[in-house]
Amino acid sequence: MDDWDTVTKIGSKTGGGASQRETVVRGKGALNQAQRSGTIIGTEKKYATGNAVNKAGSEGQRLTKVDRSDDIVPVQKTGTEIGAAIRARRSKEGQYKMTQAELAKKVNAPANDIKLLESGEGIKNQGLLNRVARVLKISPKTGKALDEDN
Repeated sequence: MDDWDTVTKIGSKTGGGASQRETVVRGKGALNQAQRSGTIIGTEKKYATGNAVNKAGSEGQRLTKVDRSDDIVPVQKTGTEIGAAIRARRSKEGQYKMTQAELAKKVNAPANDIKLLESGEGIKNQGLLNRVARVLKISPKTGKALDEDN
């Protein structure tokens, strides 16, 4: 009898459709096994930030705009206004008076980055700007002092 050798599949996932379903291979071993068996393999890299590093998401949107445009999109620079505010606060007599090198050491950044930030020529780095603003107690957006009543 052939009843013991036949298999009856019941349910929605019995397969046998016109096209095979895509599967996602997780891990190097599964990928190697698929390659050895001769299946067609397509590789796609998914770019996701998980719990987004910067919640605003503006940098990712800007990069998407850069990718989609045919024109040359200029790099965002730190404004000269904020650079002048940092320079003024840093050179003012009092508790915030320090050199660029001293400020760089306090914010754990190269002195050249502070120089570029103050000149307004540096590429916009919000993390560095926030650290500098925290040390100098200024607003990272406007450059106004946060501890004065002006």
